[in-house]
Amino acid sequence: MKKILLSLAVLLTLSGVGFAQKSADDVKKSVEAAEAAAANPKKAVKLATWTKLASTYVDAFDQPFGILWSGASKQELQLMGFKFSTKVSQATVQGQTVPLEIYDDKEVYYTANGQNVWIIKITKPLYEDALGKAVEAYVKAAELDPAGKKSKDIAAGLENISQKHLTEGITYYTLGDYATASKEFEAAYNASKTAPLSKIDTTALYNAGFTAWAAQDYERAKGFFEECVAIEYYFDDGEVFAKLHDVYNKLGDKDAAKAILEQGFTAYPQSQSILIALINYYIENKEDPNKLFELLNVAKKNEPNNASLYYVEGNIYSQLGDMESAAASYDACAGINPDYEFGFIGKGIMYYNAAVEVSEKAAMEMDDRKYEELVAQTEDLLLKALDPFEKAFEISKDNEIKVNIAAYLKNIYYRFYTKGADWEAGYNKYDNIVKNGIE
Repeated sequence: MKKILLSLAVLLTLSGVGFAQKSADDVKKSVEAAEAAAANPKKAVKLATWTKLASTYVDAFDQPFGILWSGASKQELQLMGFKFSTKVSQATVQGQTVPLEIYDDKEVYYTANGQNVWIIKITKPLYEDALGKAVEAYVKAAELDPAGKKSKDIAAGLENISQKHLTEGITYYTLGDYATASKEFEAAYNASKTAPLSKIDTTALYNAGFTAWAAQDYERAKGFFEECVAIEYYFDDGEVFAKLHDVYNKLGDKDAAKAILEQGFTAYPQSQSILIALINYYIENKEDPNKLFELLNVAKKNEPNNASLYYVEGNIYSQLGDMESAAASYDACAGINPDYEFGFIGKGIMYYNAAVEVSEKAAMEMDDRKYEELVAQTEDLLLKALDPFEKAFEISKDNEIKVNIAAYLKNIYYRFYTKGADWEAGYNKYDNIVKNGIE
């Protein structure tokens, strides 16, 4: 889930200790008093009545956190007199097992070493949607302030609420509850754009869409991503276009899926995610492949030194069955960047797969003459795959990639194992690498 905006990680401080002495009962009494004042016709016309109501709702949201905050050490909490729960368990969060403490109103997840608070999830809030009610109170306060004398204070209150929703979004995202995370990010976005703050928080908007997409709620995700496009916020390299394309596809709107990719390519011709998605669309839907090469030519003009574009071009030709053109495109990669192994890998895999296909035909052939011809074709294709694979193996600096290449080379050398000592030595070399890896 790497696409969520990493800048949100700084928003994990959940509360200070200023309100820590307020019990749940005290906070509820404050809320009830503020609600009563707002219901009083004489007091309801006063701006201060509504800002007070908003602040008490925020206090109600904060109260279950107590003195806890993300990053707090157990030693710090002990010095502050925090009473730890005796209900201790474990939970799996993002693939790691971490300690968990269960309280009447919250769950506290610690880092793997058990020494620092990591995540705080409120399970029993004092009031449902306290922050939403606080926003409504601030809206009412703004209506009673036509001159804008308190706009700065109201905007600060709305900003505070937005940040709390963002933090809640991160909490649920981390716990893998993407649907709830999306709702929190949406609430953050809405609070931020509320007057007088009136700020378009693209971080919150994108994350609302991304987490809805991760939750497979594609109709919901569509609305957020479409709003991103409407305000011309496209995230890194136009990722919004690629995500919206996937959403349209999932919803069965093929025309919209194609249109958004072409729009995205116009805005971000260098985006690999958009380009690959567009290429796949044309191939899967059997549309005119020449359009693909037109798009690639535009991309190559923008990035003439990008070897990966020629690799993509080779893949397209290969899928279209034009091995000669594919080989030329793969070879062009090395001309641009001699250390780019994927051009060699693409060429080797193309010939290797073709050899496998011909070999399968040979296995089914009953005519001896035709069988021998197919065997000869198979061996010719394997020999064509040999050189590019060995070049890729030689220049690659990634040991995992080298082991994968060695698996192909092992099979090729085994095919010619009986033809001489060099073939036998090659087989033994690559067989050892496949079995033991590379140190």
